[in-house]
Amino acid sequence: MTDPVPVLDLLHPEPSVLLGLPGAVAGSGIDATVAWHYGDPLAEQRRAERGAGLVDRTHREVIAVSGPARLDWLNKLTSQLVDPLPDGTTTSALVLSPTGHVEHHFGVTELAGTVFLDTEPGHGRALLSYLESMKFWTEVDLVMSPLRELSLIGPRSTDVAADAHLPVPDAGHAAATDTGFVRRTEAGVDLFTPDPGPLAQRLVSMGATPTGSWADDALRILTRRPRLGVDTDERTIPNEVSWLAEAVHLNKGCYRGQETVARVHNLGRPPRRLVVLNLDGSRKYVLAAGAPVLAGGRTVGRVGTAAQHHEDGPVALALVKRSVGPDTPLLAGPVDARLDPADAIEEDAIPRSAVDHAAFRQLGVLRRN
Repeated sequence: MTDPVPVLDLLHPEPSVLLGLPGAVAGSGIDATVAWHYGDPLAEQRRAERGAGLVDRTHREVIAVSGPARLDWLNKLTSQLVDPLPDGTTTSALVLSPTGHVEHHFGVTELAGTVFLDTEPGHGRALLSYLESMKFWTEVDLVMSPLRELSLIGPRSTDVAADAHLPVPDAGHAAATDTGFVRRTEAGVDLFTPDPGPLAQRLVSMGATPTGSWADDALRILTRRPRLGVDTDERTIPNEVSWLAEAVHLNKGCYRGQETVARVHNLGRPPRRLVVLNLDGSRKYVLAAGAPVLAGGRTVGRVGTAAQHHEDGPVALALVKRSVGPDTPLLAGPVDARLDPADAIEEDAIPRSAVDHAAFRQLGVLRRN
């Protein structure tokens, strides 16, 4: 059985303007309104790894939080230390259930008196509703923002942004533009604007390669960076994925779900961990998110994102029980699978933050042939 497909309340249900670019083929599911690829997804991966790929994330949803109490208020509600959050600084945060399960994951950017929260498509209204319910008499204002997101990934991301006459802040920082802002992250450069069409054309003219969700997913899988609701489920706790390092401050004050996070961190290891599965490429099969991972006929996890990588072949992210050993034969849905060698090493040696695949290989693990 796969997880039930959620009915998404999309803030941006219309097709992206970037689907008008040459060769664009629309995606499906959570990415149905953006391009799956632009004609050659494997070439898009190679070009993004060597240069700069332009990823359409205009279906992500942005909430603007303003008011004098915004940082103190958000600090009490989320897993991240955001009070203080200096102007022009960016991070990420979670809203957890009382039992520590992840309910919301979002980027956080403080700029010129407003905090911008950006989250996955279909999650914006639910996040806004939760925040509205927690306002009480706090001096904060919440609105859905008209800003839409584009991203540059790859080693030439900052060069392309600079060539397009955009500000290029340091990593972890943001800078305002005439109509929105630019944010620098580990993965590249995110650009927020209410009118993404002209900006996308400008970036392409500066050398960015239009890069669909297929290529973006394939590259992201090897960095172990999850997407909310795709690579996570209703039982996910931050300790199971890279969000513990990126979106949780372990020494801040009390927030909902903190007890679970602290207990698992201090007294034991999480029940599951996010890994990469190398899949049997001899079968032509579309592996859906939520498909079970089996070992000896017993369910030991769930599949998240699956894609064809231009070097490593078919790969997938999966949440599996910690008891799954490095040589355990697995079935991901009906497909034979094995843990990626980087996930078969001693667990304490695995980087906890989202890093590129090269960092895992520096641990002495070579890419499979």
